[in-house]
Amino acid sequence: MVQLLEDSRYGRQLKLLGMEGQNKLKQATVMVAGIGGLGGTAAMYLAAAGVGKLILAHEGVIHLPDMNRQVLMDSGRIGEERMETALLHLHRINPEIELEGHAHRITEESSGPWVEAADIVIDARYDFPERYSLNRLCVRYDRPMIEAAMYGYEVSLMTIVPGKTACLECLYPEGGQPWEPLGFPVLGATSGLIGCMAALEAVKWITDAGNLFSDRMYRMNVLDMSSCNIAVRRNPRCPCCGTGGDTDESVAHL
Repeated sequence: MVQLLEDSRYGRQLKLLGMEGQNKLKQATVMVAGIGGLGGTAAMYLAAAGVGKLILAHEGVIHLPDMNRQVLMDSGRIGEERMETALLHLHRINPEIELEGHAHRITEESSGPWVEAADIVIDARYDFPERYSLNRLCVRYDRPMIEAAMYGYEVSLMTIVPGKTACLECLYPEGGQPWEPLGFPVLGATSGLIGCMAALEAVKWITDAGNLFSDRMYRMNVLDMSSCNIAVRRNPRCPCCGTGGDTDESVAHL
């Protein structure tokens, strides 16, 4: 009966992935760092797809301005812990999967066990200190990291494979611009779009389906749907994944 229910729940995607692919999803653990508009959307679709376990990390409570994009949250729970709401909603989406939530920021000191326990990590954090910490942990534990980001009308996506591709510090050796002074302008559908793409990238990696954005960064402007691929190469002197020292130019446009 359990197998029959699973076949029914995943019947539409079984036509694409087959039982072998579905079993790979069931056996996989995905960490989603950040469950806002981007990460929350990714977590919802990974839960619906039947990923065996999701490890979630995000601190703080729900605020009213979150509600234009954070579809995993609930307007009736403003001021409450976002992690509690996320776990509740994801369980409702798929009660068959295992959920683990951590209401904390990403730090190198505390987040290592979560990364180590995952097969693949989605970086959906908005500030560079946390993204750098997550990048270093993924390099340390040899875990692929899907780097998904958005700002205004633009989105970007890349899968980082430690030891094989450029890491986040190869791409941004000087760090990024602080988000807080800019007010983080975003349309909800934009964060949902890149969240879906991040979930797809994770499903492709887990099931060995299709090609990953592992040797290039995908960028799109949603105003006119123009997009491009940016070739990236690893910096051999990267302080995170290389030998350290001065940085090289690491990005070349196609």
